[in-house]
Amino acid sequence: MALDYNLLDVRVDLKAVRANYRLLQHRGRNCMAVVKADAYGHGLLEVARGLSLDGARMFAVGAVSEGVHLREAGLPGRILTLLGPQDMREAKAVAGQNLLPLIYRMDQLQMLAEATAGRPQQIALKLDTGMRRLGFSPEELPTLLDQLQKTKNLEPVLAMSHLATADEPDQAAFVQEQAACFQQCRTQFERRGLHLEYSLVNSAGLLGYPDLHFDIQRPGISLYGINPFLNTAWEAKGAGLQPTMTASAPVLQVHALRKGESISYGRTFTAEEDLTVAIVAMGYADGISRSLSNRSFVCLHGQRARILGRVCMQLTAVDVTALPHTVAGDTAWILGGSGAGAITANDLAQWWGTIPYEVFCLLGLNRRG
Repeated sequence: MALDYNLLDVRVDLKAVRANYRLLQHRGRNCMAVVKADAYGHGLLEVARGLSLDGARMFAVGAVSEGVHLREAGLPGRILTLLGPQDMREAKAVAGQNLLPLIYRMDQLQMLAEATAGRPQQIALKLDTGMRRLGFSPEELPTLLDQLQKTKNLEPVLAMSHLATADEPDQAAFVQEQAACFQQCRTQFERRGLHLEYSLVNSAGLLGYPDLHFDIQRPGISLYGINPFLNTAWEAKGAGLQPTMTASAPVLQVHALRKGESISYGRTFTAEEDLTVAIVAMGYADGISRSLSNRSFVCLHGQRARILGRVCMQLTAVDVTALPHTVAGDTAWILGGSGAGAITANDLAQWWGTIPYEVFCLLGLNRRG
């Protein structure tokens, strides 16, 4: 029997993920659910299966191996691999498992042509319209199109790009610049007689730019309850999304911390008055960043209790002076909880100095259900 080395309990509410998908599908009409990186830590197979119950038939994964995992589990529909094939083994897996590879380098075309041995293979094309990560630039399209004519068994069916600033209303002009570039690429394809499906918008694009939806929309972080416009003038555009992940751990001990005493490594916190502290079974071995030391909170009994001193490998001290009924065995929530003290992914990300994406991916490593 496998034993857990930690006591952090990370759980996913699949009903909330499904509800978010339905809301987004209503807004976008033709959504490809982004489940890359283990569904942002929420569980690749569990999320994909759950969304399929609500009619999802298109999924975007990261690595080819994630697509293979979904196929071997019997998941039907279109599965787009965003990182595409990296070697001949992955190219053969793409062909053998009927995956839709995203192509952004010329050598990937050659790999697929060899792996398929002349058999028909659909592909997607990544276009760089301003993100400057992966993709073919507009200037490279003539060369790409010439090569596609030579590898006739590779059939492009989808062209996509990615918006760099869709979640920042004050950078809407750059979104429109990218959209114009994307439309110019589309024109080049059509002049060559290629009639593809097109996809430009991510979560923020789906919610904030209905005029840029094209054929397929790709919600990612919004599936997992995050409003990309939180604390902006467009916050209402992302209303209605439900939180999907919680993380909690038990209190191991409660004791006094007298005035003048320090706690945890480095003595970074010294009590200025008599306090009561609870020691909670969570730490950086569980993905709880050490940067939360002295600056974050947990939720206990519906209220927030601040972290005192440095976060340790598997232990964290919190101030429960205002919660005198706290005892060993009580549950402390680093994400979630009830009442006014409940902690959102945005709260935790702000204290952490990061974004909810990273919070989910790191906490998801300890997911149990």
